[in-house]
Amino acid sequence: MLGLELRDTVAVAVSVDDRGQVLARAEVEAGSDLSAAAVAALDRVRVASAGPDGLGVASTSSDSAATLAVLRSLASRHAGPFLREAAVASGTAAAVAEAWIGAARDVGDAVFFAVANHATAGIVRNHVPVTGAHRRAPAIAWLALNPVEREDYRKVGCLEAEVAAAGIVRRLIWRIKAGDRSRVQDLVSGDLAAIALEQVLEAARGGDGVSISVVRDTAKYLGMAAANLVAIADPEMLVLGGIMASAADLFLEPVRTELARRLPGPMMQALAVAPALLGADAAAIGAARLAASAPR
Repeated sequence: MLGLELRDTVAVAVSVDDRGQVLARAEVEAGSDLSAAAVAALDRVRVASAGPDGLGVASTSSDSAATLAVLRSLASRHAGPFLREAAVASGTAAAVAEAWIGAARDVGDAVFFAVANHATAGIVRNHVPVTGAHRRAPAIAWLALNPVEREDYRKVGCLEAEVAAAGIVRRLIWRIKAGDRSRVQDLVSGDLAAIALEQVLEAARGGDGVSISVVRDTAKYLGMAAANLVAIADPEMLVLGGIMASAADLFLEPVRTELARRLPGPMMQALAVAPALLGADAAAIGAARLAASAPR
């Protein structure tokens, strides 16, 4: 079975067997044509599979014009079973994958929450994804945590504006422009536009005070968002992905601490919290799983 994740400028395809083993993987930069990138990525992994495979598609913007254009392109090319009506949200697909072969394996009710270039989440209840009336739930990026109304909140959502990669870098830049001194400035020779998330995280690990403060603020937002997800979904397990897994040394315990501060004791005590295991391929794997389990 085949899974495809559509990111902002990249298409990631995987071929997966019925045990969740990734047989092949391809990642293709989209340039100006995401449909062409999707087709190219799928062509590269299809050779690892036999027969007309099921195909599932996940997207960080599941109902965007670009995603719909990809679906139309694939519908005319794919011979096997294909979830044609819509792409599933990347957070939902990742939740399905983690519940299938990842951190939440054999857990009936789980919540997945991740932050990288975007903030994503997914809910699996009794092994079935919960997507809402319009297949957009849980739209975690739009979770409102700051009472201040800002322009970027109206464009990408309050949570994403604060904790996704661009938001973390933006908050560091604001601190520097306000007069704080960070060693990140030296890494980019004073070119603030060249600052990347990994530089902020490495500086925090190295003891840079401004970066540490930005990371702490980020962890607070993440913990608040995670607590809201848990309070609504009441899962057995919360799976933390993205930077909360890849930079667990910086985020995992602070997020746990914030969860404990925000949730009632019995709810926190009943909750298992674990870093995600499947990394950046989780959404593509989950899309393949959903395609395989869809009614024919």
